[in-house]
Amino acid sequence: MDLVLTAAPSLPPLLTRGALLSPFKRPSPDAEFPRTRLVLPGLRVDLARLAAYERVCGFPTGEDALPVTYPHVLGFPLAMRLMSSREFPLPLLGLVHTSISITQHRPVAATGEYELTVRVDGLTPHRRGTEAAVSTAIRAGEETVWESRSTYLARHRTRHQAPESAREAGKPLPDVAEWRIAGDVGRRYGAASGDCNPIHLHPFTARLFGFPRAIAHGMWTVARCLAAHGVPERAQVKAEFRAPVLLPGTVTYAAEGGRFELRSGADRLHLAGEVYPLTS
Repeated sequence: MDLVLTAAPSLPPLLTRGALLSPFKRPSPDAEFPRTRLVLPGLRVDLARLAAYERVCGFPTGEDALPVTYPHVLGFPLAMRLMSSREFPLPLLGLVHTSISITQHRPVAATGEYELTVRVDGLTPHRRGTEAAVSTAIRAGEETVWESRSTYLARHRTRHQAPESAREAGKPLPDVAEWRIAGDVGRRYGAASGDCNPIHLHPFTARLFGFPRAIAHGMWTVARCLAAHGVPERAQVKAEFRAPVLLPGTVTYAAEGGRFELRSGADRLHLAGEVYPLTS
């Protein structure tokens, strides 16, 4: 069933609702989940907000096409509406973004008008709990120009022995650059993207959730890597988020061919990803 929206939902009320409902959720891969597909027609990009996003992520500003990760930002409020609802069985508090795959069929013009759709694809067992998949698509007229699939993990005790979906560990990729990440990156990215989860904003609020300091958004880390790596006009991007990046901090960006990594030293991997030209 489709539900057509007249505007993108406001994130703060959704985050508040999700937090309040979290203690009452009972996550399970067999639970029911919302089947509604949210549809937002007539979508236009706020160019000032886009420029702020480009600056904090390291993309050039003023380009004709959106950064390949920016449509995720456009779809995030709709995803939060679904994941903060009573019908969504996983608690929003503590939900961890574990992976994203993106298919860009053609460059998405910053000045275009689009239809945005978001839906929950389903739930699957994970060795650490239950994972939900959320799909987002951008259409220009009848053409799908961009689509993604994100997975989010709710940690809980489980009997399932599902294998971890991480890429096999191997030799680290060659170092390309060392980045010193400022302590305010979480606040700056949150202001540009609308994702103001308290674990990203201040050390005090991060400590409430078990982190010694604020952590960078996973989507900031992949965007920053792709800004450095470069992305073909028609591309397939995949990334797995492995370990949080504490703020402030120093990380190493490494890349070879279509693969890229973000790590601390040689043994702590934060992000593993790949980007290749789309061939079909």
